[in-house]
Amino acid sequence: MAKIGIIGGSGLEDPEILDSSEIINVSNKYGSPGSPLVCGKIGNTETVILSRHRKDHSIAPSAVNNRANILALKEAGCTHIITTTACGSLREEIGRGDIVIPDQFIDFTRHRAITFFDKFESGSPGHTPMADPFDSNLRSLLISAAKRLGLPVHEKGVVITIEGPRFSTRAESRLFRMWGADIINMSVSPEVILANELGIPYATIAMSTDYDSWKADEDPVTWEEVFRVFAGNVHNVISLLKEVIPLITV
Repeated sequence: MAKIGIIGGSGLEDPEILDSSEIINVSNKYGSPGSPLVCGKIGNTETVILSRHRKDHSIAPSAVNNRANILALKEAGCTHIITTTACGSLREEIGRGDIVIPDQFIDFTRHRAITFFDKFESGSPGHTPMADPFDSNLRSLLISAAKRLGLPVHEKGVVITIEGPRFSTRAESRLFRMWGADIINMSVSPEVILANELGIPYATIAMSTDYDSWKADEDPVTWEEVFRVFAGNVHNVISLLKEVIPLITV
């Protein structure tokens, strides 16, 4: 049976999303996850929610204990991971409130622990393939479900993850566009890397909330605008999760 781990933020740490939920405090060799695990069911599928930044959003992007988070979901028996994230749009056609299901990432972080392989076991180097980091089956399910729900969805995209917590300069934002990035956030990497290292299928639901800093006819991104747009559209993300999770099989 599939068991789905959700890593999310604003609006997605509410236990009422799950049926018969319970809160469990866990820790592992990398420390404690960002929040307790909220365990329950969506339909008949066991589901675990982990709040990336805590309910009060007190954990800054660079301080997220990604290794503890991913390992906690693995040790809880999660067979798949779906994450949610607010993102900035680097493309005119990706509007506020649109959903993007990324198929590629660029890691532009600098100070995060990005691997479980701090050292290699004899004869077993941890060089994990990463050509196609987002699971194709999960992505297909999410795209089809979004279309059924009538949500504005982009079927692929390159997400670049920056260190944060500051937003991009205009020069950086233009550079990321030149590199081929379509959306920008502060969360996907190294989550996706670590999930792949543990062999857990991983996909992301990214919601566009702003146009970063590249668009001259738009105000540059602010946290207040990010939160306003995400909170105003989080019901779409919840609907998508509830639609797709019962369809996931091992």
